[in-house]
Amino acid sequence: MSKTRQQILILNLATPNLESQTVAWAIYDGAAPVDALQMNTGDSNDPPYESVLAAMRDGWNVIQLPALPYYMPGHEHESGHLPYEYTLERKVTIDE
Repeated sequence: MSKTRQQILILNLATPNLESQTVAWAIYDGAAPVDALQMNTGDSNDPPYESVLAAMRDGWNVIQLPALPYYMPGHEHESGHLPYEYTLERKVTIDE
């Protein structure tokens, strides 16, 4: 019997451009066996995709775009979260 499961891919880019370089990422695989380890951020030196556009070409769907950051005058150089985070998903079929 086949069932559909969701995979989530989070890509943080260097700029808001969808072709921009991936600088951080995480994958959550709902199709993996229950006892399988999920990938954690930093598990690999190489991102699964170089950009959001590359992931889209491989069948991932963008489900959330980042809100562009607003910097208060005088605080432009303060660090915080990575501002260009895209959430993607795809459905995969598994046999049970």
